[in-house]
Amino acid sequence: MTHDELLKSLPPDTRASLHEMSDAAGLQHLAGHLSGLAVTGAWIGTGAPLWWLALPLHGALLVFLFTLQHECTHKTPFASRPLNESVGHITGFVILQPFLWFRYFHLAHHRHTNDPDNDPELTAGAKPATRRAYLWHVSGLPVWSWLGRQMFENAFGTPQSPYLPARVLPRLRREARFMLAGYGLILLIAPGPAFWLWILPMMLGQPLLRLYLLAEHGRCPHVANMLENSRTTYTTRAIRFIAWNMPYHIEHHSAPNVPFHHLPELHRHMRDHLISTSQGYVAFTRDYVSTLEG
Repeated sequence: MTHDELLKSLPPDTRASLHEMSDAAGLQHLAGHLSGLAVTGAWIGTGAPLWWLALPLHGALLVFLFTLQHECTHKTPFASRPLNESVGHITGFVILQPFLWFRYFHLAHHRHTNDPDNDPELTAGAKPATRRAYLWHVSGLPVWSWLGRQMFENAFGTPQSPYLPARVLPRLRREARFMLAGYGLILLIAPGPAFWLWILPMMLGQPLLRLYLLAEHGRCPHVANMLENSRTTYTTRAIRFIAWNMPYHIEHHSAPNVPFHHLPELHRHMRDHLISTSQGYVAFTRDYVSTLEG
């Protein structure tokens, strides 16, 4: 059975309910995520005892805003389209990833999931196959370099990626230039707080995001069936929360218009048919590392 056949086998009323979006559900989840950031930020900012322990926690909450921005590309975390767009742009600014550009990048990933010739997640940098490449990848340093180059190319060059239509290039240029101007202003006005509450935590949190993202498709077969080319990872409630339920990744790729808060329900309908799964991120990492060369 393919993911399409499985979804078509669901009753029409079930499919309809799974696609219902909600501002309340999205705002409640966002409030929880922002509350976590407020707590860790205050812990660091006030210099409370053991404040340095909060740096990676704060960083994890910051970098995992990626999963919220990702959802905004699908226009699903909120019922309100302006809210989806606003949150997408704001989170993109925080994580140094232009929202408009990422929407085109990510939708191409959905069209060509795990296709080594067309999936931009693979053409931008294949999954590491050696121990040295793995350590470099997980460090997070390559992604900062890549995002920086993409930002400057969008702002001052002419991006040539096949998933970017020519009509959108002027908007990409304005978006990138606005973001660069904003970063310059922040570093000019408040370089100290920016370093301790944003830059350093993001660098410490990025390896956690890299490990998480590797599990989504790493070592999955290059086939069209979403039950195989994506992976659902069984994990803790806390990780599902900060990742906006994206560990249910087969479910998301099978039905990308199902909002995050309905993915657990969709999982209950699909779980007996999932092919690529992992019993946690530690288990996935152990299995992945065991296949590395060198």
